[in-house]
Amino acid sequence: MIELGIEQVNQMNKEEFVRKVGWVFEHSPWIAEKAWESRPFPSREALMQTMITIVQQADASSQLQLLRAHPDLGTRLKLTSASQKEQAGVGLDKLSKEEYDELSSLNQRYVEAFSFPFIMAVKGQSKESILSAMKERVHHTYEEECAKALQEVYKIATFRLNETIR
Repeated sequence: MIELGIEQVNQMNKEEFVRKVGWVFEHSPWIAEKAWESRPFPSREALMQTMITIVQQADASSQLQLLRAHPDLGTRLKLTSASQKEQAGVGLDKLSKEEYDELSSLNQRYVEAFSFPFIMAVKGQSKESILSAMKERVHHTYEEECAKALQEVYKIATFRLNETIR
């Protein structure tokens, strides 16, 4: 990853800022586009909090679109390089047929229940902890799971931003 200082980030034009920072929220550059207007940022943490606030203040439709931009965990479909790296880091790219089938079944149940994919910041997790969380969270209410999924999106974006800006 390219490491930038916050000073460099604050000096970027909007197009460059969105290109370098917009990817931290999966397929959702609109967050960085809005965040750019709040420059200068005193720190990486302030930038992250600005982006989180933008998502929190977005309408429910935009939030749902953000959640739906995430891939299923363990999918064998094409992923962004960031998602691929994160999922490979916990072995989701090396599932046995049984593990893959179980994960696929849980993903399907989850999407049927909530209309967006199961989202979890997998850094520091294991295949077992991810499956356990899926089995538990599929029983949440829609409101509980939207809130939990957004919290996980913020964690993922924070991990990604931390790899990009020092």
